Amino acid sequence: MPTQRSLTDWVLFALLSFLWASAFALTKVAVSGLPTGLIVFGRLAIATLILGVLMVIKGERFPPLSDRSAWVTMIAMGTIGTAAPFYLLTHAQKDIDSALAALLISSTPLYVAALAHFRFADEQMSWNKALGIAVGFAGVAVLLGPDAMAGLGNSSLIAQLLVLAGGLCYSINTIIARGAPAISASVLPTGFLGIAALASLPMALSADYSGVQPGVLHAAAVIALGALPTAAAGWLLMYLVARTSATFVSLTGYAIPVFAAGIGFFMLGEQLSWAMMLALALILAGVWLSQRRSAAKPVTPAE
Repeated sequence: MPTQRSLTDWVLFALLSFLWASAFALTKVAVSGLPTGLIVFGRLAIATLILGVLMVIKGERFPPLSDRSAWVTMIAMGTIGTAAPFYLLTHAQKDIDSALAALLISSTPLYVAALAHFRFADEQMSWNKALGIAVGFAGVAVLLGPDAMAGLGNSSLIAQLLVLAGGLCYSINTIIARGAPAISASVLPTGFLGIAALASLPMALSADYSGVQPGVLHAAAVIALGALPTAAAGWLLMYLVARTSATFVSLTGYAIPVFAAGIGFFMLGEQLSWAMMLALALILAGVWLSQRRSAAKPVTPAE
């Protein structure tokens, strides 16, 4: 029984997952010398600049202000889908560790699958999709281990709810991207990341700069954050959602911890355990299962 996705789809899926996963290591470097508000604003501003230059080089322009649909989409993606979850997750991680946050944020594919079922005719829930999402979530739980699960009962309830709210924001962003009007893959992310940068500016202005002693490495980390997991990933997100489906792209939420573990192994010398290998198998199986065609469901061009 063939899968729904082509090799190119899977390669782009892996690339997007890697780009987003790289944010963990880069952020770890940046926060060691810079305030959080400045990092969030900096990466968004740099990403906007990079994509804006690309847009100009390609001879593209923002849609006219009279194009209400385009601007509502960019404003929603910039505020609800980007600035809001950045703020929610950053604030929440003052009270909970990264493992628990990663476990909670991996609920995003569940939100997307539910929202897409009601929003798009070609993304209806199926047994294969439900089973794949469940297996993938189990893989994330195995990857992060019992300490993260134990944190569900020990950490701040408000912080956990903030992370879940951030995951919901990300899922809404994916749904908006799936239903976005026909706007260039360069113009749309430039617009919504620019709006997100403006929305996050108060965070940068209100940050505590006392005792801050940034170095070249910290600045390089922020620049890399803007270029890779923000600018490049923002462009690829729009392209891949248009090419495949919102649910498929949301499954990067399960693959990201795997790539983050790989980056930690190769770049930071962190060890890979048998639990990580089992988690990898479960996550890959879950993603693959969720994209299998149902035997009883006819193939349509929309899929």
